[in-house]
Amino acid sequence: MLTPNDVVNQTLNHTLLREKGVTLSIKRLDLIHPQVSGNKYFKLKYNIKEALSKHHQTLLTFGGAYSNHIAATAFAAQKAGLVAIGVIRGENIQPLNPTLELAQSLGMNLHYVSREEYRKKTEEQFQTDLKRQFGDFYLVPEGGTNQLAIKGTQEILTPEDETFTHIVSAIGTGGTIAGLAETVKKQQSLIGISSLKGTFIHQEIQNLLKFYKIEPKGSFTIFDRYHFGGYAKYKPGLIDFIWMFYQEFGIVLDPIYTGKTAFANWDLIQNNYFPKGSSILIIHTGGIQGNLGFIERTGIKLPTLSK
Repeated sequence: MLTPNDVVNQTLNHTLLREKGVTLSIKRLDLIHPQVSGNKYFKLKYNIKEALSKHHQTLLTFGGAYSNHIAATAFAAQKAGLVAIGVIRGENIQPLNPTLELAQSLGMNLHYVSREEYRKKTEEQFQTDLKRQFGDFYLVPEGGTNQLAIKGTQEILTPEDETFTHIVSAIGTGGTIAGLAETVKKQQSLIGISSLKGTFIHQEIQNLLKFYKIEPKGSFTIFDRYHFGGYAKYKPGLIDFIWMFYQEFGIVLDPIYTGKTAFANWDLIQNNYFPKGSSILIIHTGGIQGNLGFIERTGIKLPTLSK
C-alpha cells in the first residue's frame, strides 16, 4: 500500500497579508506522494483497500485525457498489484499526451469512448457492457468521489488545523469539500471555490452532502465566480497569477483547480472579505502533473516543479 510523506502547512509571508492583518498557510498535499499527490491519495486510499479486501484483480475508473485522477489511479493500482482500466472520454490521439502516456506506462489499459457514450458512464447498462468486455472489476467513479473517498478526505484536516478560522479548497466532483465539511469545526468557515461554470454547483454540493448525511458544523460558502470561463478554461490573468505565486512562494499551482482557488483567495483578501485577525488555510489538492499536458496543449509555459 502507499505510504504518504508528512503533510506540512506552509505559512506565507507577503506585504498584502500584513496590510490586511491576516495570516495565510497552504496545506501542501501536493507533497504527500510523488505520484498519488493531493486529494487523490485520500480519495483512493480506502477504495484500494476495499478492492483488495474483496479480492478484486481489476480496477476500472473514468476520466478525461488530462485527468489527474487517471494518472493517480494508474500508479495506485500498479502499487497494489491490481490491473487498471481507464475509460477515457474522447479519441485515441497519438502520440499520447503526458498524462495518458504516464498512465499507460504504469500498466493502465486505456479504453476510449465517445463523449456521447461517456455521458452514460453511471448507467447500469453501460457498466454491464464494460463488465462483458473486461470481466469483473472494482469500480471507482470519475474523479474518485464515493463514500470511501469521502471517508479518506475526512482525514485531510488534523487537530493542528483547528486553529485556523477559514479553510479554503477547490470544488470539482465534490468529494474533497464533502470530507472537509464533515470535519470542519463549528468555529471555522469552510470556503469552496468552484472550477465549474454555473450556479448549479451550489445545489449539486447540497445534494452530495444530503446523500452522505453530512451537516457542516461551521459555516459553508461556495464561490462560483472564479471559474475563468469554465472547467479547464483559463485567461491570461490566471496564468500571470500562477507565475506570481510560484516566484513569491515557490509553490506550483495548476490552472484547473489550485490556481483558481489561490487566485480567488488572494482576491478575497484584497477586497477585505476576511476580517482582520483571520487565519486562512488553503488546501493544495495537487494536480501538478497536468501542467505538462497544459503546456503541450496550449504552448503556454507553466511552473512544473516546486522549489
